[in-house]
Amino acid sequence: MSVKGWSYGMQLPVQTLTRTLADPWEDDATVEDLVTIAKRAEATGHSFVGVCDHIAIPDNDYAANMRTTWYDTVATLSYLAAHTTTVNLLSVVWVAAYRHPLQTAKSFGTLDHLSGGRVIMGVGAGHVEAEFEALGVDYAQRGKILNENIDAIRGAFQNDYASFDGDFYSYENVAIAPGPVNGSLPIWIGGSGRASWKRTGRQGDGYIPMGAPVDSYPEIVDTITAAAAEAGRSETEFAIGYMPGWAYLTGEEAPDGLPPAWIIGAEALATDIRAAREAGANTFHMKFRGRTLSEYLEQLDAFYESVVPLVNEA
Repeated sequence: MSVKGWSYGMQLPVQTLTRTLADPWEDDATVEDLVTIAKRAEATGHSFVGVCDHIAIPDNDYAANMRTTWYDTVATLSYLAAHTTTVNLLSVVWVAAYRHPLQTAKSFGTLDHLSGGRVIMGVGAGHVEAEFEALGVDYAQRGKILNENIDAIRGAFQNDYASFDGDFYSYENVAIAPGPVNGSLPIWIGGSGRASWKRTGRQGDGYIPMGAPVDSYPEIVDTITAAAAEAGRSETEFAIGYMPGWAYLTGEEAPDGLPPAWIIGAEALATDIRAAREAGANTFHMKFRGRTLSEYLEQLDAFYESVVPLVNEA
């Protein structure tokens, strides 16, 4: 089943157990379960599967609800690449400031090479201040560090040998290989405010949403477009992301024992997606609820069989 002018994907469950993101069944889920979900996502038309990024969760009030399980992003995507064939592999999002840009370029360039060109590098500024402190990175400078990282990572693949002279990183005539299959990586920018929208227009290829409402999309699109024009990138076609609320599609109401699901049923979810498309979004980051692995997989099937046709009819 094809889609008309839009695409969809998902951040995978299991790879983080933070309670706001995880259903109870995930606490005992296995690696095989994670692979099963990625394969089902691929079979149900998902354009991408995503894995988060945290290195070291602090023991403080800010991170109290985050839990401590966060699979390593590149290791997990690499493992999933070997068990899938077509679905794209998204970091959602890679906190670029935590690593040197050459290290990031090496990891993602290799992953793209191994997967046959399926990598989308989603990056963000990060938000856990104590994690920055543990890694020796200046939290107050994270936005500027991210900007420089994006430029350096792109530059690493433009020539056989790369040089860079910035405020945070400087190197000369070094090579990163293997590189991306198509010579460069699509870079999507994650964030929830104007800084991330402007960064998308200036430096990115797409925007990863953090729950922005539909009525904010005219401003989001206008901000991205204006920043792109100012940067001389008016011809760039952006993947404008929208994240619907948590959805449960296989009943008329959310069953007992399920964390909150805000969208119930195929028609309600299709209506939300259609409204977001009209507002300028074209890439959808789906979130499903289920009490068991089997019920979760049923949500992916129901989305493909019931929601996608409704959206396509519009």
